[in-house]
Amino acid sequence: MHIYIQDSHLETYRKDKETMDAPNSFVIETQGLSKTYKGTPALNSLNLTVRQNSIFGFLGPNGAGKTTTIKLLLGLARPTSGSAHVFGYDIQRESASIRKRVGYLAQDPHYYEHMTARETLRFTAHFFYSGPMAGIEKRVEETLELVGLADKADRPIKGFSGGERQRLGIAQAQVNYPDLLILDEPAASLDPQGRHDVLEVMERLRKHTTIFYSTHILSDVQRVSDTVAIMDHGKLISQAPIDELLNTNRAPVFTLGLRGETEKARLRLAGFPWVTAIQARPVNNHISWEVTVADEAIAESQLLQLVQSAGGVTVLEFGRRKVDLEDIFLALTEGDQNGKL
Repeated sequence: MHIYIQDSHLETYRKDKETMDAPNSFVIETQGLSKTYKGTPALNSLNLTVRQNSIFGFLGPNGAGKTTTIKLLLGLARPTSGSAHVFGYDIQRESASIRKRVGYLAQDPHYYEHMTARETLRFTAHFFYSGPMAGIEKRVEETLELVGLADKADRPIKGFSGGERQRLGIAQAQVNYPDLLILDEPAASLDPQGRHDVLEVMERLRKHTTIFYSTHILSDVQRVSDTVAIMDHGKLISQAPIDELLNTNRAPVFTLGLRGETEKARLRLAGFPWVTAIQARPVNNHISWEVTVADEAIAESQLLQLVQSAGGVTVLEFGRRKVDLEDIFLALTEGDQNGKL
């Protein structure tokens, strides 16, 4: 299937996509998808759904089964058992049809170092487009702008930073107007500025396509994803919209920074049934408390007053701790399947 660059043909292509992809449909669905290498399970009965137009963070440590899953979805490996569909196409019998609608960025992309970014995208575009050269050049220029490389378009790639290389890789994956972008650890080896630039590009692409990306960097997932799946040792531990994951089954925790004689205040708090745990640790020249409570409303109205009235202690800071994805991830992968913190 060729995607013609002429406007009329492109409009027809887009209408075909709208017909094939109903609103809120699943782009990816797996059922018991498993892969074993020489008797060692790499992926164990994965049941996964990725909704259209989402940014889906596929999270897990190295060896969790993320890259294996991507290879299976792209038809680069065959499952040991189970099945999966992308756009309704079977990954084993119809992988060619899937790849025509997918843009893919490998974890460590390689380039012809002497070529420029523009030459690289032009070369890639010719695999997908036929039609007037001016149309191809327009698409290349649009893609360079989209990933923030327009000002470096005519420089040799050998002089690019790590972040610029990754953004060029995303541009290559995006140049054919894919319905699905699959990115394997797109920011794993980058410095903070490079990661920021790559995540910014991903946010820009949100309105154009569905993005499925693997990563082990928790803060990246929390910044750009609307849905997350957590993998560990080849198994799916949890899948949910990220807001739901951050707000489910967690006990409220309040933090206090204290200086002085804290033991009397600790004993006083421990006598109240709505205080379920107090964790203390030294921080510089004061003590930091994390107080887990069963009743958030009571804690907000009474906790600070109770500590101050104990005497002999100065409160330096007080507030509700915001639970982040790292808390959820550690709770789930350390064996607490309910994710209680």
